[in-house]
Amino acid sequence: MEKDKHQEENFSEELHEHFSFVADKGQEPLRVDKYLMNRIENATRNKIQQAAKAGSIFVNEKPVKSNYKVKGNDVVRVLFSHPPYENLLVAEDIPISVVFEDDSLIVVNKAAGMVVHPGHGNYSGTLINALLFHFDALPQNEQQRPGLVHRIDKDTSGLLVIAKTELAMTHLSKQFFDKTSERKYIALVWGDLKEDQGTVEGHIGRHPKNRLQMTVYPDGEAGKPAITHYKVRERFGYVTLVECQLETGRTHQIRAHMKHMGHTLFNDERYGGNAVLKGTSFSKYKQFVDNCFKLLPRQALHAKTLGFEHPKTGEWMQFDSELPDDFQQAILKWRQYAQHKNL
Repeated sequence: MEKDKHQEENFSEELHEHFSFVADKGQEPLRVDKYLMNRIENATRNKIQQAAKAGSIFVNEKPVKSNYKVKGNDVVRVLFSHPPYENLLVAEDIPISVVFEDDSLIVVNKAAGMVVHPGHGNYSGTLINALLFHFDALPQNEQQRPGLVHRIDKDTSGLLVIAKTELAMTHLSKQFFDKTSERKYIALVWGDLKEDQGTVEGHIGRHPKNRLQMTVYPDGEAGKPAITHYKVRERFGYVTLVECQLETGRTHQIRAHMKHMGHTLFNDERYGGNAVLKGTSFSKYKQFVDNCFKLLPRQALHAKTLGFEHPKTGEWMQFDSELPDDFQQAILKWRQYAQHKNL
């Protein structure tokens, strides 16, 4: 035991990223490397196996190999070799699309593929790294993330507002908390929605088995309240273009709510939308969908509209953004397909 403790202390001196999980009581035996891959975003199996070889994966305070089978109530911890978060906050000369800027705030149009803030697996090249290069002395939020009022997923494109002052940070954060800001997204989803418009309500929380997914708890037994209003923009038969307006801002809210409705986002790999979920069995159709996936190699989601009250002047600010080219190309192909095929 003393040897194990000494070994852990030595690793702790060099390894910084610390993830800890308690396996569910009913957890069926599962290799620890597979268990961790389901719970740590952007962690490859190779990296996890290397951590196991180095003795930096612990189950119930003892180092284990990658083939250890996790069981119910096991406490699993892993350390990775990377500096603490505060050391990741370095300025990087990365181009960003600034839609609006004044003394109080910045509105940017984030490209798909850019992570908003540094974290595990994304140590550089984030929006925060770019902002620190282009702007001086941004205020810190509660998570010590400069200027950040809200965020969108890595592979979601679109509008974000960034605070430049403490006053703006407080005022804007309160608007998002009080649900007085306006956020509209455009999404391409699998299937033909029954109604032209509607509302999805259901608590959203971590999936009990796959911690990288969020799931809907309709009875509110877990998670946090979440409300999404949707409106059909265009129907293509096997997929539908919809506008989603957020009343709340939960992690993966639109992605989880649409999947819960049976209309997973097109090419949303994490939620299973990167498979042919609707359509025919003809090989030409499958090839057509694969071509659409190549045109739009990410979940079909764009933060199109953003509205809020200016923290200093009180004026209502409204911004709108065009759909990125990859999104437009995919829509065009589906529109042409729908016009020429008997759906």
